[in-house]
Order: sequence, then structure tokens, then C-alpha cells
Amino acid sequence: MNKAAAVGIDLGGTKLAGALFQADGRVLQRVVVPLEGRQGRAVGTMILAAIAGFLDTAQVRKLKIRAIGVSVPGIANSQTGKVWAPNIPGWEAYPLRRELESVLKKRSIRVAIDSDRACYILGEMWRGAARGCRNAIFVAVGTGIGAGILVDGRILRGAHDIAGAIGWLALDRPFRPEYVSCGCFEHYASGDGLAKAAKEIQAKRGLAGKRRGRDWTARDVFLAHGRRHPVARKVIRQAIEFWGMAVANLVSLFNPEKIIFGGGVFGPAAKFRDDIYAEAKLWAQPVAIKRVRLLVSRLGGDAGLYGAGYLALHAARDC
Repeated sequence: MNKAAAVGIDLGGTKLAGALFQADGRVLQRVVVPLEGRQGRAVGTMILAAIAGFLDTAQVRKLKIRAIGVSVPGIANSQTGKVWAPNIPGWEAYPLRRELESVLKKRSIRVAIDSDRACYILGEMWRGAARGCRNAIFVAVGTGIGAGILVDGRILRGAHDIAGAIGWLALDRPFRPEYVSCGCFEHYASGDGLAKAAKEIQAKRGLAGKRRGRDWTARDVFLAHGRRHPVARKVIRQAIEFWGMAVANLVSLFNPEKIIFGGGVFGPAAKFRDDIYAEAKLWAQPVAIKRVRLLVSRLGGDAGLYGAGYLALHAARDC
């Protein structure tokens, strides 16, 4: 009898990562493929091609793939199986579940799809910094900001699968039109937000909108902060305030055991964890903030991939 296995697919805005998992979580095979500008159905075809490769490997190794888990960079509608992924053109309401099931159902392979933020916290719960937790939050800070929220051992998804869109946390006033597309928190404290903030501060100081002939990036901000550049120092100080206020709000609302920071910005922002906690203490419910731990992801860029693997294995158990 073939041993059970599952496939996890982590789809991002620029690449697809996939892995073949044993039931104990061991990765047997891994692939990473750049999207290279693919959009619409071409991305769905790419996912199916990756799955086909894993099916071939499973056959050679005498494994039985029972389920596929997919992490998507946006909103996965649990009722319709459609996906909204703003960084992938043509995925405003992409019928991903139907497309995968049309190929996999005949093989009796289950399909489970969830948002990347949900998969981040599932991955950390399974193999990372949230192991053993029933109440934990993954704060993903990269190009944008989102949160995977684990409450009493279950992912919080909301009425329309949008829970965790914390980039829209209202952390400043008055309202600015710039907040419409990404939210107040994300505008200031995401990777793109750090770059925007640097440009805004330079403009207010009457300086050139470019630094040394090129636009600011989040990487520039961290490098310049290390050299004590005044603009970069102000940007990071402001971001720490926003990260701290967001932590305070999440702690006061959900009373988690742990808040785990991940994404491309954490990374270089991990060294500010103590400063973020000090800021959060100013704002948060005083008992809850003393009992929460702020951590950095143990899985790094693999959090979503492991979360997708967990989705698949969990779906396989329900077969």
C-alpha cells in the first residue's frame, strides 16, 4: 500500500513555490518557478504543471497524494472557490478551485485553498514559532501588510473570508485619499510604505525626490538607517510606532499567546522587535501585553508553503 503524501503550493505575486510533503511534514521535493509576467489562466496552468511534476515523483516513490493545498496572495472565497489576487492580472475572481478539481477530482485528490495570511499562521502553528499555540497571530509585512489570526485553534476568516486585512487598520488621522488603495497602516509601515514615507519626508524638507539619482526602496531605508541617515531614521522611528500600535490593537482585541512577525521586511526589521514591544506597551491592554510574546518567523519565506502543506494534509485526513 502506498504511503500518504500531500502537495503544498505557495503562490506569490512574482513566483510559485511548491513542495511534496510526507504526513510527518518532511519535504521530499521542492520547486520554485518565477511567474515571469504570467497572468490569468497562464498562472493556473503553471500551478497544474507543478502539481503534475509532484504526481510523477509520487508515482516513482510509491506515494499516494491525497490532497493539494494552495496559498494565494489575496482572498480565497470558501463558498465559490474563486480567488481575488490583486498582484496577478486576471485574478479578480479567478475560478481556481474549479480549475484544479476538474483535473484532480478524477484522481480522488482533494483541493484546499486559502489566503496567504491564513497559511502563514498555519505553517507557524505546524512547524514554526507558533507550535503548541491555540491563539496566535502572524503579521506579514512585505510589499503589503496582512495578518493570519488563530483563535482557539481555528483560523479566523470572517463572513466573507477577508478577516486579517490589517493593512487597513486606522492608526492615524485625519483620513487621507492615499489610504483608499492600501489602508493607513500599510501606507506607512509596509515595504512600499517605508519607501513612500522616505519620499514624503524628503519632499517636506524641500529635498530632491530621489536619493543619489534613484528612488528610495525599503532596502535603501534600512541600509541608510544603519548609516544614521536622518530621513531613514525618521522613517524607521515612525514605522516602529505604527507596528507597535498595531500590535497593541491586536493584543487588546484577541489576547494572543504570540504575535509572529514575518514577510520580507522582517528580515531587516527583526532587530527592532524590542522597540516595537516598548511602543505596544504604551497602548495595549496592560495585562494582555505582559503575557504576549513577540517573535520573528522561524520559517521565513517558507511559512506560506508549510501552511499550504498543512492545508493539504488536513484535507487528506477528512477524506
